[in-house]
Amino acid sequence: MLKKSLELLRQEAAESGTGTLKRSLNGVSLIALGIGVIIGAGLFSLTGIAAANNAGPAVTLSFIVAAVGCAFSALCYAEFAALVPVAGSAYTYSYATMGELFAWIIGWDLVLEYSVGAATVAISWSQYLLKFLGKYGLHLPAQLVLSPFETATLANGSVVHGYANFPAMFIVLAITAIVVRGTKGSAWFNALVVALKVAVVLVFIALGWKYIDPANYHPYIPANTGKFGEFGLSGILRGAGVIFFVFIGFDIVATMAQETKNPQRNMPIGIIGSLLVCTVLFVLFGHVLTGLANYTEFKNSAAPVAIAIDKTPYAWLTSAVILAILVGYTSVILVDLLGQSRVFFSMSKDGLLPPVFSRVHPTFRTPMHSSLLLGLFISLFAGFVPISVVGEMTSIGTLLAFVMVCLGVIIMRRTNPDAPRSFRTPWVPLVPLLGIATCVLMMVSLPWETWLRLIVWLAIGLAIYYGYGRKHSKLRRQAAHNE
Repeated sequence: MLKKSLELLRQEAAESGTGTLKRSLNGVSLIALGIGVIIGAGLFSLTGIAAANNAGPAVTLSFIVAAVGCAFSALCYAEFAALVPVAGSAYTYSYATMGELFAWIIGWDLVLEYSVGAATVAISWSQYLLKFLGKYGLHLPAQLVLSPFETATLANGSVVHGYANFPAMFIVLAITAIVVRGTKGSAWFNALVVALKVAVVLVFIALGWKYIDPANYHPYIPANTGKFGEFGLSGILRGAGVIFFVFIGFDIVATMAQETKNPQRNMPIGIIGSLLVCTVLFVLFGHVLTGLANYTEFKNSAAPVAIAIDKTPYAWLTSAVILAILVGYTSVILVDLLGQSRVFFSMSKDGLLPPVFSRVHPTFRTPMHSSLLLGLFISLFAGFVPISVVGEMTSIGTLLAFVMVCLGVIIMRRTNPDAPRSFRTPWVPLVPLLGIATCVLMMVSLPWETWLRLIVWLAIGLAIYYGYGRKHSKLRRQAAHNE
């Protein structure tokens, strides 16, 4: 199996000047990027769902269990990010440990996750924007906010077809423009929106705390109904599975390694720091949410925060939460686009994709062509495909990447035991094995349709690899030349 040597990867990481990515991120910037993608609208919806259906007030314990599961993978990511500070994240790590074919599979898989994720979030952003504007009497024509495959019934009873979801297309293109300008500008924008949405979460916690009714916490762990996952200890575990996907996103921080100052120090700070900050916020948020209203009131509700806010005299918080969701979605799209273009950049540099994806802008020193092409593609996807289609893709690909990274740490410890590591995953192989077990359990719990879509996408990717990537692989050509 053709693999990249650790020495070659470090040479790539040490490259500088024209044609390379600009190093402009520090530890605080990376933590903000991680928080930017982890804190999304899922926090405002999944918390209530997990409380009502699975864990009750003990949803706070579910957050802790999910965070521990993520921590296993995060520790492995941190070691790799410090050892191999090159753009590409799990794709690059797999190239060094399991070979080119596995690297391609993971890279292609991550591209799907980031693309579908960004398009789905953009469509949801459009829907929340309409709700926000509607509160102030502003309404957009239905034809301009729906895909051609969707219809809407107007007040007069007539049915109209959508032209395109223009708000969704707009937000993707607007964020793409920010990404093209460079990671420093992206980091400043992301820091701003992260500050805004974290502020709303903190305001909700602070204002809601004094209106908590202790009676809502009894029983803290509701008795199991007789079915696995419906309250009791199994409900806490099932709740952790429901909200696990709220945490996914710290892995995108690893894609920014080649644009980070002192990555050996700052990458572990960014990955682990963002996970710790979000865990604390999530536990406090869940505690206040289930303290304001009884967990049974969140049943079948997609807006549990609104129910909780009704228990306080702060009705204006509802609009603030919608604004936080809009802001949260914006930063998620930003980090998805950043991560995707960097994976494409790495794959193109290795010759597995056409060279246009690794061309760097002479001034901004970002993969401009890659960002523009992908941004245009995702904007069209968001504008012309209904959310019922794009929303069906889940995070199965991300979980697969987590498995590969955890496995890669074990392999790298065996093949390169003496390589200097500024950060070491503790208790290897126990921690990576626990990470693998956690992720595999999550993957197995997903519906078969999700597996089918993943298999179809990977089949398309393998056709491209054997039709183009394998023939143009720089590492393969170098190996043939040496022979």
